[in-house]
Order: sequence, then structure tokens, then C-alpha cells
Amino acid sequence: MSELSVNHLLGIKYLQKEDIELIFQTADHFKEVINRPIKKVPSLRDITIANLFFENSTRTRLSFELAEKRLSADVINFSAASSSVKKGETLIDTVSNILSMKVDMVVMRHPNPGAGIFLSRHVNASIVNAGDGAHEHPTQALLDSYSIREKLGGVEGKKVVIVGDILHSRVALSNIFALKLQGAQVKVCGPKTLIPKYIESLGVEVEPNLRKALEWCDVANMLRVQNERMDISYFPSTREYIQLFGLNKAMLDSLSKKIVIMHPGPINRGVEITSDVADSDQAIILDQVQNGVAVRMAVIYLLASKIKQ
Repeated sequence: MSELSVNHLLGIKYLQKEDIELIFQTADHFKEVINRPIKKVPSLRDITIANLFFENSTRTRLSFELAEKRLSADVINFSAASSSVKKGETLIDTVSNILSMKVDMVVMRHPNPGAGIFLSRHVNASIVNAGDGAHEHPTQALLDSYSIREKLGGVEGKKVVIVGDILHSRVALSNIFALKLQGAQVKVCGPKTLIPKYIESLGVEVEPNLRKALEWCDVANMLRVQNERMDISYFPSTREYIQLFGLNKAMLDSLSKKIVIMHPGPINRGVEITSDVADSDQAIILDQVQNGVAVRMAVIYLLASKIKQ
């Protein structure tokens, strides 16, 4: 397979296994590039990309911007907080105005699920979903799978547990789609109130006991509790959450095997994982960040090569 089967990256659920393979092979190449003394390639010199962030983001926005600049694209950054959106401008108007500046690709994060899909039907540009509400965050899932592949030699057959706030997590949903597509076994673990009712229909098992989940898995992906998305209290207290679902070094060291620890960030140190776990040699959190740039370069490059045709 030499090109993606899609014209946009709206969610993992629209990708085929071959698409993921192609993205990873391309990311391997770009990872080599970003470790060179001169980290830039002229691949997208004639492509203009707009980053539209209607929600706060540090790592994802910086990662995309760095990926775009490494590929020599022209980059426009748009932050909703300081824009006419505050004056009541609609999403289509905002984007149409930006596209009239001859933009080829839009990377968008939006609080509403499906915003990217909506946009892809109404504007003539390639859309990359950088997170839509609690729905999907495809590039995060891709970089997570890529990091597992790099650390363990592959994703197929691996046992991955996703721990924490599954209900509000677009990272969890995209990861489940990506891992299942590549043949991994997936379990989720967290407070009952934070596990969606439909979860088992995705081919995922629920393991309520953290220790049992960790003894079972090869990889534990520890999610942040998303207080900003919670309109009610889903568990009695942070202290209780830490006791039941927080991972500390003593528990990690007491397991019968060495497992890989991942976290999409930002980390609430001392809540989902303690500092000594985050900084341990079993954690690949900083590898995930570095891989994020290579994977996003791959996605942008592959989508842009379809625009040029």
C-alpha cells in the first residue's frame, strides 16, 4: 500500500490496518530525520496548514506545529480564545475565511464530537482531527501504538490495559480502535462510573481490580482524570481514586513481570501515577512525546501527497 485509503484523518475507526502500517513505516523514516543534525525536509514546501484549536492544548498543538515545520510547510496558528469565535462566528465561517487564504490542510481540535466530520463535508481541505470532545484523538492513538511497536517489537498479540477515566477519554476510544485493529487484546480498568455502558460491544473486557489488570497486561496506559469534562462527581474523592486506581512504585515493583507504562499527558503526578513511576525506566512517556512528532509528520505528509495529485 503506497497511499492512505482516506483523504482526512477524522478517527481511527475510518482507517484500515494497512493505513496504520503505512503511517508507521513513514514515521520510521521521519524519526530518522528528526534525529539528524539538520532536522528539516523540504517535502511540503508548497503546502499551507492551519492549526485550529478551539480547546486548550499544549503538547498536541506544539507537536503538530513542530511536525509541520520539520516538513517545511507554511503554518497558520489559530486560537479560538483570541478570535471572532468569541463574537459568535460559526465554525464554517471561521474555517471558510481561513481557507480563502488558500490553506490546504486543517488540523483541528474542537469541544464538539464530530466537528471534524462536519467540516470535512463542507470545506475543500484535508482535515486532521486533533481531538473532538470525548470522541476521538486519532494521532494520539497512533503514536501510542507506534511506541508499543518500538518498545515491544509489535502490537499484535500484546495485552494492553487502559486505566482511568474511560468515559470522557477520546484517547481511550481511539486507542481501543487502533489496538483492536492491529490484533492486540484490550482491557479497561477504572471506577465503574467512568466505564461507558457500551464498552464491551467494542470487544473490550472490564477488569475492576487494578492489580489483576496489571498482572495480566504487557502495557498499562494510565489516563488522566478529566475533571474539566465532569459536570458531576463520578467518585467520592481524589484520595479514594488514588487508593484504588493510582499506580505507585511499590505496586509496580511487586508485579511478577516488568510491564511498560504509558501516559498520554498531562500527568497529574501523585494521582494516576506517582513521580517515581513516571520517571522510572519502565515508563515510555517521553518516547511517546518524541514519537508524536514523527507520527504526525507521517500523517501530514501522507495526506498532503493526496492533495498534490
